[in-house]
Amino acid sequence: MSLIKAAVVQAAPGLFDTKRTVEKLAELTRDAAARGANLVVFPEAFVGGYPKGLDFGARLGSRSAEGREEFRRYYEGAMTVPGAEAVRIGDIARDNGVHLVVGIIERDGGTLYCSTLTYAPSGKLLHKHRKLMPTALERLVWGFGDGSTIGVVDSDIGRIGSVICWENYMPLLRAAMYAQGVELYCAPTVDDRDTWLPTMRTIALEGRCFVISACQYLTRGDGPADYAPIQGDDPATVLIRGGSCIVDPLGNVLVEPDFTGETIKVAEIDRRMIARGKYDLDVVGHYARPDVFQLFVDTRSKSAVTFDSPRLPPPGSDTIDAGQTQEGS
Repeated sequence: MSLIKAAVVQAAPGLFDTKRTVEKLAELTRDAAARGANLVVFPEAFVGGYPKGLDFGARLGSRSAEGREEFRRYYEGAMTVPGAEAVRIGDIARDNGVHLVVGIIERDGGTLYCSTLTYAPSGKLLHKHRKLMPTALERLVWGFGDGSTIGVVDSDIGRIGSVICWENYMPLLRAAMYAQGVELYCAPTVDDRDTWLPTMRTIALEGRCFVISACQYLTRGDGPADYAPIQGDDPATVLIRGGSCIVDPLGNVLVEPDFTGETIKVAEIDRRMIARGKYDLDVVGHYARPDVFQLFVDTRSKSAVTFDSPRLPPPGSDTIDAGQTQEGS
C-alpha cells in the first residue's frame, strides 16, 4: 500500500482516571478513522497520564508522605500488559480498522514504565516499547527499558516503530531504528517546545522516513480537584500546549504544529517518497562507513532475578531439581 493516511491525536487524558481516558481514546480513534486514517498515533503517557508540575515530594535525601501518596495514585492508574485495558485498546483498533500507536504508563510488579503499544487493525498487539531513558524527575517514577523492546514491526502500511519523547535525542537509538528499516517513525511526546519540530525534521531527513509525532494538550482542568501542579490551580492554565506534527522523508512538514487546543490532524503519506529520499542518503547503507563506525545493540531482555528452574519449591520443602515435579520424576 503506497498511499495511506496518518493521524496525530493531540488531546488530554482524564488525569488519574484510566477508565475515562480509554473511553476518550475510543472516541478520538473513531473520529480519526472517520477521516480516513490508516494509522492513528496518540501522545506519550496518554493512558496513565503525565502529571506535569508534580514533584512527588522528593528532595535530595528525603521523600514526603504526600509524595508517596501521589505515587500510589499514579501507580494505581497505570496499565498492565497483558491486562483488561490493553485488550480494550486492541478492541478499539479492531472496531475502527486502524493501526494504533498509544503512549501508556505500564505497571509491572512494583515499577512503572513509560511505554508505547502498537496494534494491528485486527486488534492484535504487535509490539510494546519501553522508554529507555526517562528524563530528569521522570527517573524517580519510571523504570528504564532495555534493548529487547527496540523494535520495528511489519504491517501492510509499512514498517512501524516508536521512539518516545527525549529518546529521540539519542543518536545511537535512532541509528538502531534506521537499521531496522523504519518507515513510519512514531514519536509520541509531551515536549511542546518550539525546538521539537526541527528535531522531527532532522530525524525525517536523517532516516529518510515519515515522522509522526503526537503531543498532549493538557490543562490544569484536566486533572482532579486535588491535583496540585506547581503551575497553579487555575483550570485554564495550559500545562502541555501540543505541537503535534507530521514530516516527510525530505523534511517537508505535512502537518504543522498547532498550539491552540485539542485537535486531530491527518496527512496523506506516499511511501514511495522513502525510496526517493534514500537515493542520495541511507545512513545505515550506502552513506555509512562501517570500516570507521559500528554500533552494537544488546537486544537481550534484562531481569533483576533469574531462576534456573521453571518451578520453585514451596517454602520449607527440600530443593527440587530442575525438570522434576514435586510428586516425583
